[in-house]
Amino acid sequence: MVLLLKRFEIMTLQEIKRFIRIHWVKVIFGIVFAITLIILTVVMVVGTISFFQLESFYQRMTLASVPLQVFLSIVTAFIFSIINTFLYMWFFFGGGFAKMGQKRVKPENVNIKWADVVGMDSIKKEVWEAIDLIKDRAKLKKVGGKIIKGVLMVGPPGCGKTYLAKAIATETGLPFLSAAGSEFVGIFIGIGTNKIKTLFKEARILAEIHGGCVIFIDEIDTIARPRMTDMGFGAGIDHNATINQLLTELDGLNQIDSNIITIGATNVSEDQLDSALMRAGRFDRKIYVGKPGLKDREKLFEYYLSKTKFDPSISHAILARRALEFSPADIADMVREASLISIRNKHDSILYKDLSEAYDRVVFGLKSGIILSEKEKMWTAYHEAGHAIIAYLTHPTDDVIKASITPRKGSLGMVGHRPTEEIHINDKEHLLANIKIALGSYVAEKLKYNRTGSGVDSDFESALLYAHAMVWRWGMGESGYLGNLSELHSKAPTVLSEKTKEVLDADVQRILQQCLKEVENILTAERELLEYFAQELLRKEELEYDEIVEIFKKYGKERPQSSHI
Repeated sequence: MVLLLKRFEIMTLQEIKRFIRIHWVKVIFGIVFAITLIILTVVMVVGTISFFQLESFYQRMTLASVPLQVFLSIVTAFIFSIINTFLYMWFFFGGGFAKMGQKRVKPENVNIKWADVVGMDSIKKEVWEAIDLIKDRAKLKKVGGKIIKGVLMVGPPGCGKTYLAKAIATETGLPFLSAAGSEFVGIFIGIGTNKIKTLFKEARILAEIHGGCVIFIDEIDTIARPRMTDMGFGAGIDHNATINQLLTELDGLNQIDSNIITIGATNVSEDQLDSALMRAGRFDRKIYVGKPGLKDREKLFEYYLSKTKFDPSISHAILARRALEFSPADIADMVREASLISIRNKHDSILYKDLSEAYDRVVFGLKSGIILSEKEKMWTAYHEAGHAIIAYLTHPTDDVIKASITPRKGSLGMVGHRPTEEIHINDKEHLLANIKIALGSYVAEKLKYNRTGSGVDSDFESALLYAHAMVWRWGMGESGYLGNLSELHSKAPTVLSEKTKEVLDADVQRILQQCLKEVENILTAERELLEYFAQELLRKEELEYDEIVEIFKKYGKERPQSSHI
């Protein structure tokens, strides 16, 4: 109560009115509490005076006990009625259910500055325009424009959507209301709509007081998927009502010209969201937050490593090339893991070796506790040597960065190969190379043991999927059939004749057999290299990029020059 009074002391009359509009339930409760306290004090004072005016001890006890009991009964009933009334009003009129999980975050508490957002320069340029318009609406009014009401950020997890939203809150200095899409889903019908109403009501009032407000809804796809028919127990009705309320509120912002911007973040593609939400005037700007490119990854490594003590000889550029397809979250996780590994190894600073081990953990997973017998180790060594040799000698874009017979993620060994640069289109040469790499283990086992094991199961699956896609989807079969026949078959199975399917399946097997023959020719010709590579794996258990390159140099082998698109 004292804190409430102090807060009113420093407010203007207009701010007090706005404060009451937001916190009217609290104000009523405070007033009722104050009146109750005054009544209680008066009764206690009167009772005490009467008590001391009695002539005898017996009379005092007799007379004092009656009003005391009555008073306690009245006070108890009064207090419980206040609590019950307050809870009822708060839950059903004051937004009690609606405010559960909703967070108002002060910009100074977010503490993520615009300069802290690294590795996404092009995205920052798009976002900055919206920030600039929030901070200075006079510029927009001068040309007769309207404020951007909604920004939708779309992209894979860990690419910085939430981080960017927090930086916007810090940069604008405006109140920041944060909520997750799942918070608008409840067991009672109407909870979602009530939460939406409460969220935007508070945002409008805060915008009046502070000159603007930022609403951030994370995982907005939870409530923004297309409207549907009722799925039982009112689920469809509640979902439709929630998204309808969101659409209404977004339109309502324009009616009162509030300086409010709604930021939504989602991992799903735009076409999976309700089309009404995507139209102009609601989420006016759509920003695609993808994984960083080479230069951006280099900046990210530089940023995260600058917060640690690391070996100055470490090259950010080399790390960036190695961390292809890494998201900002993956890079942050890699540096964090490297710092823990450095401490465990009792290093004074993070070494490249620590970062390499951290990379393995992020990409390939932790080492499992599986203990292989000597026979299994040898079998696995030849299996992985087949993958590695074919990858090194045939793949047009990928470097072989690691080979291991250390069990990870349930597998007994692995060969890691990554493109030297971002690849956006896979041509036929690239796809055939992937099939050959998958078949390399099968051929290596047959050459060494004249039989194969169950470990080729996932390799066969991978090879078959590539070949099937080449024929059924991308028109790369020898028969010349064109079109995405796989999609057609899934939607209308009876459209394709059995003869057509037989021809397509024959094309798939023809690709597999041709690749198998090429792999057999390569590994048979390089039998000595296969033996040496497998023995090195047995001796060291893990081979890094430099060690792999040295093995091939010893046998005068070089990677093919890339002829990729």
